[in-house]
Amino acid sequence: MSRHDASDLAHRLGRQAEAVCRHYLSAGRRQGNYWQVGDARNTPGRSMFVRLKDSPKGLAGKFTDAATGEHGDLLDVIRESCGLVDFTDVVEEARGFLGLPHPEPDPPPRKRATASAPSGSVEAARRLFDMSQPITGTLVQSYLRKRGITDLRGTGNLRFHPRCYYRPDEHSPTETWPAMIAAVTDLAGKITGAHRTWLDPQRGDKAPLDTPRRAMGDLLGHAVRFGAGGEVMAAGEGIETVLSVRQVLPDMPMLAALSAAHLAAVLFPDTLRRLYILRDDDPAGDGARDSLVERANAAGIEAIVISPRLGDFNEDLRTLGLDALRSQTRVQIGPQDVARFMALAA
Repeated sequence: MSRHDASDLAHRLGRQAEAVCRHYLSAGRRQGNYWQVGDARNTPGRSMFVRLKDSPKGLAGKFTDAATGEHGDLLDVIRESCGLVDFTDVVEEARGFLGLPHPEPDPPPRKRATASAPSGSVEAARRLFDMSQPITGTLVQSYLRKRGITDLRGTGNLRFHPRCYYRPDEHSPTETWPAMIAAVTDLAGKITGAHRTWLDPQRGDKAPLDTPRRAMGDLLGHAVRFGAGGEVMAAGEGIETVLSVRQVLPDMPMLAALSAAHLAAVLFPDTLRRLYILRDDDPAGDGARDSLVERANAAGIEAIVISPRLGDFNEDLRTLGLDALRSQTRVQIGPQDVARFMALAA
């Protein structure tokens, strides 16, 4: 199928956007001019929004997942919700829904030696991580150092990919950029997803892209983990936020949930007795904090919120310096954890 044909099919689906959503995203519900659901795989939740009517902001059928930054159209919804791998199967399903006649079949493609994993799947995330390399001496290490993060002990869940695919949208060609690849794991350490931060090799900073961060795979409840969970751990949203606090608490197990919504839903290890919540100073961070405190208390876990002086802890580290971050962290954690986890000033 040509790009024009795919675009026409997506447009036809968009004209029936609400009917498509009710059929393939039945776990969601209508909210004004949007259909709200957890993700394109029809997970219950509220982080993904599908536009139901054309507007100056976009066409009907376009969606954005606020939790992951991913976006697409109703063909992507059909692919993900039905668990389809081949685009021809997606087209067949879409045509069946619309009641369109079947096109003449294309010649069968040559078989690949190794089957490709579905885009955005858990298997695709695992393969991406396996294809990446340790961060020592790479652009990832330079990027983190530029953000004040120099102690990288226990960061085996971070890797570097020199040419990671990036596609702005379904109508644009695929680009390649260097990227920091983070493994998202469950409580047992099994990879369930991956997070990509595309980098600019010239500036040593995030790449100049509309969405330089994207996640893939099964994220809900899982996280990028630094250190094995025990009785005490800390949890925050972003990787850089968590690694910033880890500069002064290098031995405390920590996790980065990758978004406020996922921080609120992170799963607790059975051994956990005290949880430090690394709050971002914004409304989403406040909501995640409140939800996580409530869940932790209900599970019999002591929840202690640690707040930055500025917008987040990486901003504190870069603007105020390591000593200031150490001082403000020391007064917000329990004295027993100061002695156990805090690095002494050089």
